[in-house]
Amino acid sequence: MDTLTCAECGAVFSLSEDVLKRFPRWKPRLCLGCYKRAKPRPELNSTTEEVLDRFADGPDTGLFTDGSCEENPGGAGWWGAVKVVRGEVVDQNHGHAEVTTSNRMELTAVIEALRMLAPGEDLTVRTDSKYCLNVATKWASSWKRNGWTRGKKREPVENLDLVKELQELMEARPQARVEWVRGHDGSRWNEYADSLSTAYTRNRL
Repeated sequence: MDTLTCAECGAVFSLSEDVLKRFPRWKPRLCLGCYKRAKPRPELNSTTEEVLDRFADGPDTGLFTDGSCEENPGGAGWWGAVKVVRGEVVDQNHGHAEVTTSNRMELTAVIEALRMLAPGEDLTVRTDSKYCLNVATKWASSWKRNGWTRGKKREPVENLDLVKELQELMEARPQARVEWVRGHDGSRWNEYADSLSTAYTRNRL
């Protein structure tokens, strides 16, 4: 196992085997202790109550998702998803991972949103990730036809576990649509999903 030297404190540290398998080329500059001190948990994100007080624009029905990562790849990340019908929250969920990527968190948010849908339900899932949009609407079905490989060189599909799960949910919910929206544009429920995703950093909703 390769050892690294922290650029901040000079301590020698190494990455776990699990992290090395998932991010084989990642060479972090800081040890975990210095990273946490240098990257405090976000405090600037509004609570869900503050979002509802501040924003009113945007669609009032659908599923809204968000996910992000502190240091991409390999940092802590979070995701949130909310189901709204005529301006009322029907269901919501959020979570985090200590070591992840932004794409994995965005995919997880869309997956959790699709799980909130009944198989015949006709609602739109909104994501600000064009990667998720392309996976859900184009790439996953193509990769599946090609034996879960991509391109002419049959390269491995990144985040294959989540891509397969997303594709299965899309196939089971043929009425569902996935659309891209611009992030942080003042849309009430997009901002709400962002607030949900960072809820664990505030220890409260």
